[in-house]
Amino acid sequence: MSEINEQEREAVKQAVLDYVEGVYNVDPSRIERSVHPDLAKGGFFQGEDESDYSFTSMTYAQMVELSKSYNKDGKMPPDAPKEVIIFDVLEQIASVKLVAWWGIDYIHLAKYEGKWKIANVLWQTHLGQNDRLADIEDKPQELIRSIV
Repeated sequence: MSEINEQEREAVKQAVLDYVEGVYNVDPSRIERSVHPDLAKGGFFQGEDESDYSFTSMTYAQMVELSKSYNKDGKMPPDAPKEVIIFDVLEQIASVKLVAWWGIDYIHLAKYEGKWKIANVLWQTHLGQNDRLADIEDKPQELIRSIV
């Protein structure tokens, strides 16, 4: 692997870590740094008493707002997972899998003005995770349904 390719892989990984740690650490500046304003994010989750999955989508602005309060009460464990699996990095695009506390995210990144930014996210909660939604009592229903 060339040195430049390794540097690009590290930059991609850092963008994904900024995204997940921005939520974990209630730090919206890391979301702003790592996510493109034209973000297309959607995912599937099971509600508290649901057996079927529901779909929800989220904009960049909603992602920034969510990161300001999602873990402010420290509901996630300090060792919450943040495994970044890089599938591919090309000159302008990259594809990554993130294993996080809330589930699995498949992430597409693009290089904008020399910086890697998350452009697309498709996610699904972990099987049997619907009880985690019940812990978030102070959120409006639309933000609960848009669990990262």
